[in-house]
Amino acid sequence: MKSQASADRLRRTLGRADLRAVPESRRALRELLRHWGTPERSEVAELLTSELVTNALVHTGYEAVLTVTVGPRGLRVEVRDFVDGGPRPRVPSVDDGTHGRGLVLVESLADGWGVRKHRVGKSVWFELDADAA
Repeated sequence: MKSQASADRLRRTLGRADLRAVPESRRALRELLRHWGTPERSEVAELLTSELVTNALVHTGYEAVLTVTVGPRGLRVEVRDFVDGGPRPRVPSVDDGTHGRGLVLVESLADGWGVRKHRVGKSVWFELDADAA
């Protein structure tokens, strides 16, 4: 996993289907956010980041890029993959176990979220407002 970090930005290339990137991304995010918001708000950011990273690695089978930006207005987390086709929140069924809840969590806990298409692939992002932190 290649990584770049500054005081207000984190960028990591996540290896192809490498699920070790999930806890590593959480740790890097926790370090970046140690002076931002409340501990509860940072925990929400970690949870939602885990969901986006996991989705990108599990559902595409390719590498992904995690970018986190902390600014005066809040936090933005974006995970870019290189596979076409957009994710859709769905209502999980009892038979799904723990699957199918990631985007439902993002939709319910983030202050904003969406999908941005690229020429190749897409970015799924969420934002948490600083005012709510």
